[in-house]
Amino acid sequence: MSNTTFPFKRYTITSALPYANGPLHIGHLAGAYIPGDIYVRFLRLNEKNVVYVCGSDEHGAAITIKAKKEGTTPQAIIDKYHTQIKNSFEQFGISFDIYHRTSEKIHHELSQEFFLNLYEKGEFIEQVTEQYYDEEFHQFLADRYITGTCPNCKNDGAYGDQCEKCGTSLNPTDLINPISTLSGKPPVLRETKHWYLPLDKYQPWLEKWLLEGKKDVLKPNVYGQCRSWLKSGLQPRSMTRDLDWGVDVPLEEAQGKKLYVWLDAPIGYISATKQWALDTGNDWEKYWKKQPDPADDACLIHFIGKDNIVFHCITFPSILHAHGEYILPENIPANEFLNLEGDKLSTSRNHAVWLHEYLEEFPGKQDELRYVLTSILPETSDSEFTWKDFQARVNNELVAIFGNFVNRVLVLSHKYFDGKVMPAGDLTDTDRLIFSELERYPKHIAGSITQFRFREALAQFMNVARLGNKYLADSEPWKLIKTDEERVKTVLNVSLQLAANLAIMAQPFLPRTAQRMFDMFNFSERGWRDAGSNTLLPAGHQLGQAQLLFEKITDEQVKAQLAKLSQAKETNAKLTKELPEAKSNIVFEDFVKMDIRSGKILAAEKVAKTKKLLKLTIDTGIDKRTVVSGIAEFFNPEEIVGKQVSILVNLEPREIKGILSQGMILMVEDADGRLDFVAPHTSVQTGSVIR
Repeated sequence: MSNTTFPFKRYTITSALPYANGPLHIGHLAGAYIPGDIYVRFLRLNEKNVVYVCGSDEHGAAITIKAKKEGTTPQAIIDKYHTQIKNSFEQFGISFDIYHRTSEKIHHELSQEFFLNLYEKGEFIEQVTEQYYDEEFHQFLADRYITGTCPNCKNDGAYGDQCEKCGTSLNPTDLINPISTLSGKPPVLRETKHWYLPLDKYQPWLEKWLLEGKKDVLKPNVYGQCRSWLKSGLQPRSMTRDLDWGVDVPLEEAQGKKLYVWLDAPIGYISATKQWALDTGNDWEKYWKKQPDPADDACLIHFIGKDNIVFHCITFPSILHAHGEYILPENIPANEFLNLEGDKLSTSRNHAVWLHEYLEEFPGKQDELRYVLTSILPETSDSEFTWKDFQARVNNELVAIFGNFVNRVLVLSHKYFDGKVMPAGDLTDTDRLIFSELERYPKHIAGSITQFRFREALAQFMNVARLGNKYLADSEPWKLIKTDEERVKTVLNVSLQLAANLAIMAQPFLPRTAQRMFDMFNFSERGWRDAGSNTLLPAGHQLGQAQLLFEKITDEQVKAQLAKLSQAKETNAKLTKELPEAKSNIVFEDFVKMDIRSGKILAAEKVAKTKKLLKLTIDTGIDKRTVVSGIAEFFNPEEIVGKQVSILVNLEPREIKGILSQGMILMVEDADGRLDFVAPHTSVQTGSVIR
């Protein structure tokens, strides 16, 4: 490939940092990781100096929310999911030069350096403003701790920083009917001091750099969003938060405050590169900082999903511009969303294909998923993954076209010529046409990849396999061998050159398959400059043994995956089924008549000849009494001894199955009828009054 295709000396490629609060799913892969990996592998095949960085985003409200839900610490959450995500990427084959994490010391220090640089230049606006505060939990609420109705599209589940349905960037006070995700109650406004980045100040520069300078560079979906935000007018955005988790704001007057996650997270690209340079002996500044000669600057490209466009096109470039020493992105090829089986991917509803589960259930089939996802990448609009389509593309394309061609060429070569490449004889017009077509395909594929049209590039690659399959089928060497062995030698030579080229061109898209092909054809890996050659395998070259590249996806496998999604849907429906209507109002005096205490179960046993009843001995703090409770279907007696409960102690005694029950313990019933105890979250004195 010529230098006009790749004019830069160095390439810094990033894929969005995944939040370390849950596993990866196919929507993540289709958004930022498969496109980035294809591009990077292609750069390396063209012998370009490239560093591909990523890492876990381990700060921000999403982490603390997950920790609260799971009843653990933020550190435990990030350690758990960082390890899982990193392992999934490695097993799947995403070829990062480093997968880092933002909890590392090197990242905290660099993020604080960025903040202080802007602070000392006077770039920040210091403001005391009213922000939402949860009175029950006694804390200010970061953006993701607040949900409400989006003022733009009226989506009821918008967050305080962004509506993920329409993509609008928001401030918490923009939300209609805001609710705290901690207490579930409306928050109140209280004064607090923060440091704001004046995005409105940078708007003229952004319009020139982004809208004018990149009009013909950015994908239309990216450019359209950027133009919409700038047209609406940018506002200052706070770069600090009242949180107890994240990077400390390095100011004495900001004790207890943390950096905004969208200040520190993209700096994670730089800190990851810095760590990579320390590990490998490289100079990280050459990949991120402006060089004395602008022609020596690196090319920075961010691969992201549509929900991160504003941060990578507006916020982070503004931070880099204000700092002054860093290069700006040449392109931000963001993808839209991938849907699943007619519905949006949803982690909360478990409507997803999780990468770690796919790797367990389809061992060795990483390239099959890469192929299908690449063929349906949501490059400029949303697309959809279905298991039936997955099956069809694997069986009808990878198996029947690509795999079939490669297998037949090798099998026939071994059958007729002991696995040796025979010299080509006189070429026919058809043979010359095949070689002419073969020569042009690498250029077309390269053009598509460099324009971030990966679906188009993959389709061109598969056309090479189709070309070979048709040529072999039309030539019918299995018939010709009886009458014209010399012609069969030529046909198989042409076919083998095609197949060897497929191995080279498969490397960006199907790296494991490409490696197997190099092994089967018994020749070393080649770069892109060799693609299109019709002399890759010289006459007399000994081929390896044929192996099936792909296996069919069975109906049973598809049914199992659809059953998983169906089960998740049923479970979610139960959890969200309509609750019973509220009972008629009572007066306060009726409520205060109830004496509810904290009690402790001292003993428990099943009531004979019943399925549901347990006989409980409960210490109420004022006495010890017997209560008959219908919870035997959900709890074993020995498991609940010592359990704290809430007990109504002034309920009129009632005889049940010959046992005098002196009270009632309070239980909560979920959507599927399962019961659980209503009890204090922390240990309290037995007999404490519940009001």
